[in-house]
Amino acid sequence: MQNGYYSTTGAMVAQFNRLDVISNNLANVNTPAFKRDDVVVGDFKRIFQEAKDEMPLSDNTKEASKFINAAITRTPQVVEQYVKFDQGSLKNTGNALDFALKREDAFFMVETPNGIRLTQNGSFSLNDAGVLVSKEGYPVLPANYFQNQQYITIPEDATLSVDKSGNIYAGTDGVGQLFIAQSDDVKSLTKEGDNLYKFKALEETTQLENGDLVAQGFLEVSNINPVNEMVGLIETNRLVEMYQKVMNSHMNDINTDAITKLASIRA
Repeated sequence: MQNGYYSTTGAMVAQFNRLDVISNNLANVNTPAFKRDDVVVGDFKRIFQEAKDEMPLSDNTKEASKFINAAITRTPQVVEQYVKFDQGSLKNTGNALDFALKREDAFFMVETPNGIRLTQNGSFSLNDAGVLVSKEGYPVLPANYFQNQQYITIPEDATLSVDKSGNIYAGTDGVGQLFIAQSDDVKSLTKEGDNLYKFKALEETTQLENGDLVAQGFLEVSNINPVNEMVGLIETNRLVEMYQKVMNSHMNDINTDAITKLASIRA
């Protein structure tokens, strides 16, 4: 196989991965508090340089690497995928069960079948038992959850209000406080489905109890810019088309030319 064909194939795969990320961003442009994903494209040589000293056969690997064609080692690869936690704008919904966080490093806590997760989507509701839950039905945790393991329960027909610190009132009676967690390192969070984030350990979060944190009757919109995503989508499609033409040239034109010339050589 020609080295140019190999490099072009790797570049096309990298663009396919980028296309998946852009498509997911566009699909969630109207998802409350959705954060944009992006990728970093590097080359194989960079990845190899970062990892070669950790390989078990370092000497053999370094010796073998001398014979790798430089064109192959420059094959584009997706080095990293990351989340941009820039805060989206706040949208007034007028719904008493909608809540927006005013800090990009702040999260609500919910309990899922897979464990406790973080979310910035404050579009909540009440289930049949009067428990405050996310749209997926996951209970929203109160500030004292780890002391008494109780959820936030709102009395039937009560007027719900929440202040800026997340304190919850049913009429004039306090019924709890939202658990608002600050991630000490948002880069360590892992995205899961339903706009959730998995954290490594509870110790890596800090509970925020006071301050201008919550806006009731508002939702944070996604930080996706549809125009920028469409530009990226068009750019990626054009690159894929370009790589496809190069691959066709290698497999058809170059090979056909080589076979024709070899067949015309007389012994």
